[in-house]
Amino acid sequence: MNRRTFISRSGAGAAAAAAAFAAADVSAGSQSAAAQKPGRTRALMKVGASTANAYDAGSLNAVLRYGVKNITAGPRIADEGRLYATVEELMKMRELPDKMGVSIDVLTPPNLASSHIDRERNPGIMLGTSPERDREIEAVQMMIKNCAAAGIPCIKYNMSILGVLRTGRVPGRGDTSYTHFKLADAKADPPLTRAGRVTDDMYWERITYFLDRVVPVANEYKVKIACHPNDSMTPPAGYQGVNAVLSTPDGLKKFVSIKESPYHGLNLCIGTLSEMLMDPGKEVFDHIRWFGARGKIFNIHFRNITGNRLEFSEVAPDEGAVDFARVMLTFKEVGYAGMVQPDHNVNAAGDTSRGGAYTAFVYGYIKALIQLADIV
Repeated sequence: MNRRTFISRSGAGAAAAAAAFAAADVSAGSQSAAAQKPGRTRALMKVGASTANAYDAGSLNAVLRYGVKNITAGPRIADEGRLYATVEELMKMRELPDKMGVSIDVLTPPNLASSHIDRERNPGIMLGTSPERDREIEAVQMMIKNCAAAGIPCIKYNMSILGVLRTGRVPGRGDTSYTHFKLADAKADPPLTRAGRVTDDMYWERITYFLDRVVPVANEYKVKIACHPNDSMTPPAGYQGVNAVLSTPDGLKKFVSIKESPYHGLNLCIGTLSEMLMDPGKEVFDHIRWFGARGKIFNIHFRNITGNRLEFSEVAPDEGAVDFARVMLTFKEVGYAGMVQPDHNVNAAGDTSRGGAYTAFVYGYIKALIQLADIV
């Protein structure tokens, strides 16, 4: 290419870039030019904070200072052993956020967490033992009813036996370190958990038993129930005797198809979904489209990985195998309107804020990507 041709082509490229930036320019107090285009589709998602302390003004200000006004929170329950919050307790949880302009969009219950079954205080649902699981299911039903009365639209839960499995840590950029997983190091038969051997059929029976009793209540009271995928990549033969059926895309698709309902769906973690794939940088988008087109995404956890299901590290959203700008555009494409939340801190030796600096970085990253999606 000669010099004149190069300059000509470069000038054309610069002009095109300038035109694009001009179209996206937003002046104070006015909409962008793109926002004024008739028939334009808006980006509906919003940045959210996970498990913010709804009772503490400092915690709420820590998200408000970054423009975050939607949160996931857990209630304080007065009676030890009671597995649901009363309407009064939920309204008390809402008092300070409501006063400060923060919305509790998702609630975390006191059971069905992502913990390992051997550490779980209320394991009846996932052990499949009655009458314990029936008592725990009744508590979930009561929580749904009370959330409806208190104006909380969604409950996030897990159907996990193994919890979050990792095999170590590796150095990251700067002074950071990442959690790491290598499938070859996850031996199929370490000591069994107290759940014993759990085959695919056994796991699905426990899931179906739960959904058969809970989804009708969610339908009646119009409260969404959002299940987080199993964050436990395991060998095909299982791990600690457990076949983690919600750790593959096919498993998640089967899960949301049981008891079909607009109130039964996922807290979709993009990091966990990516961990299920051999080529997440190419494969993850079609899976998001599958769940999004069916209205099955109720909340998003936003983290990236390097690697694939055979070996991966959890990394910041800007440095992994998946193009997160394209992920945000895919959320817009499927009409997702919920929160997009930071998930799993990248540890930094120099961060004295206990992960707050990293989380603030991800808030800004999410907000910028939402703005980008809104003008494209």
